[in-house]
Amino acid sequence: MTEKILILDFGSQYTQLIARRVRELNTYCEIIPYNKLPELDDTVKGIILSGSPFSVRQPDALRLDLNTVIGKRPVLGVCYGAQLIADSLGGEVQRSEKREYGKAALTKIHAESTLLQGVPTDSQVWMSHGDTITQLPPQFELLASTESVEVAAYKAKDGAFAHPVYCIQFHPEVTHSLDGMTILRNFVYNIAGCQGDWTPAHFIEEKIAELRKAIGNERVLMGLSGGVDSTVAAELLHKAIGDRLICFFVDNGLLRKNEYAEVLDSYKTMGLNVVGIDARQRFYSELAGATEPEKKRKIIGRVFIEVFEDEARKIADLGLRNADSGGQSEIRNPKSEIQWLGQGTIYPDVIESVSVHGPSVTIKSHHNVGGLPDILKLKIVEPLRSLFKDEVRRVGKELGIPTDILNRHPFPGPGLGVRILGDITPQKVALLQEADAIFIKNLKKFGLYDEVWQAGAVLLPIQSVGVMGDERTYEQPVVLRAVNSTDGMTAEWSRLPHEFLAVVSNEIVNNVKGINRVVYDISTKPPATIEWE
Repeated sequence: MTEKILILDFGSQYTQLIARRVRELNTYCEIIPYNKLPELDDTVKGIILSGSPFSVRQPDALRLDLNTVIGKRPVLGVCYGAQLIADSLGGEVQRSEKREYGKAALTKIHAESTLLQGVPTDSQVWMSHGDTITQLPPQFELLASTESVEVAAYKAKDGAFAHPVYCIQFHPEVTHSLDGMTILRNFVYNIAGCQGDWTPAHFIEEKIAELRKAIGNERVLMGLSGGVDSTVAAELLHKAIGDRLICFFVDNGLLRKNEYAEVLDSYKTMGLNVVGIDARQRFYSELAGATEPEKKRKIIGRVFIEVFEDEARKIADLGLRNADSGGQSEIRNPKSEIQWLGQGTIYPDVIESVSVHGPSVTIKSHHNVGGLPDILKLKIVEPLRSLFKDEVRRVGKELGIPTDILNRHPFPGPGLGVRILGDITPQKVALLQEADAIFIKNLKKFGLYDEVWQAGAVLLPIQSVGVMGDERTYEQPVVLRAVNSTDGMTAEWSRLPHEFLAVVSNEIVNNVKGINRVVYDISTKPPATIEWE
């Protein structure tokens, strides 16, 4: 079985980043709420206690019975985790005279240790805490200090516990800690004893075997979006169960220009059993007159479920051919009813649902296909629920999925429905599709597409005055949006060259009748969001 590191989450904004860094060491890890520690089986090689926005000095501080982890496996306490260990085992934690936030340097390394092996004196680290450890517990010794923080790193004395305990009051997972990966590598490899053999190939081999065992001879139905997550999930299922996987790709009329045909062609070359469903008019009819963003999202989500349900019943009851009028594909070998619903859920979605703070208060409605399993009475299979986005891409590359799919920018579930502000009509969709296609085409032409995390155009529900030749125009403006991000939680607007923007603007205004003005969005997230709705 796969060896792993457990990360106990106390609510830190950096917890996911710790997990990403451990995964970069080719070591599997899981984030677990601090109060939901599972039984420690032989696969658990080490435990990391995360940071937290809370203080150990608060009456309602998040507490863990340290007897359940210390002495059971090697432990690394990070920031709050380090303070919790000190406070619980006889040390002292006090409010800092000034909040310790930002860059610092390890001015003194007091003793040699496995954790800090290869870390030089004056190594830059990142601090982020309002409390500080003023006295160590009796079983521990000091390892390193900064100019303002005496206890920057400490460890349990040799033999104090059955397994090593290391603690640091800085964040090794952020890039500002220049030797942070060295520290994490030392813990994962040299202290916890992990082998670092969790690779995409290893994941694929284990996942296919797991899927075959779970699904057996039953059939799986899955909705595809044309994006990375659903495609990689479908390919894993296809490798495991072959034609017993049936995929739907729904054209909701809100896709990018030519996307429906292009995506179906891509899936055809991959050998997936895909049914194309042209439901454009159904979506347009239901969306007519809707202007409020959340209402539009809910309509799109509801109609998708209805379309999916209708098509699934055709397969289950009749074994019919593709509902798409073009007849681009056919259900092959319909032998029995469908028992499973495949989903492209990835790890950040799972973490969100089991957060130490509870489920997210606001989950955009299009993210939930939650009605489908109950309506269709299906079991759920989620091949990617343990992977981050970048890991999904690496697995996809190992599976041989075409790069044009793997490198596609993220695209919102409701599609252009949230990039057309106000009511949605087929005419507005066509207008935005043309402008968006020009933007994306030129990003690729100028070699900028892979430098940007996500890009698209937004159609505004206003008109502006313009001049075309000798004529006065009164047409709509379009907004270009391009951002750089790691996971979409935060985003910086992309610094695209002015010369490039000039070319795109000129081409849109000259070729898309109905648009006479192009603007570029230079808002970061937060405070703005990536999408306008």
